Amino acid sequence: MDGWILIPVAVGLSAGFGGWLTWRAIKKQPIKLHVVMYGISVVTGILSIVFFMTMDIPKIAKVLGAIALGGVLIYLAARMQRRSQADKTSSQ
Repeated sequence: MDGWILIPVAVGLSAGFGGWLTWRAIKKQPIKLHVVMYGISVVTGILSIVFFMTMDIPKIAKVLGAIALGGVLIYLAARMQRRSQADKTSSQ
């Protein structure tokens, strides 16, 4: 699949996620933080895959770069979650 086809797909998914959040806010339905964070991570993951797949480098380097970036993002998210849980328990 051509990488340039993925750009409109990524933009559409991002707009859909933003529209879904807006719809829930208009309907005054609760939006849980973990759902928002999961959605943001999915959108950034899709955008990073699109970014790597449209680069003019060999495919194996694209795949390894995407895996490395995903690992870094997972590590950062876990670290932020541990900090927020530690702050929550220390403030109680």
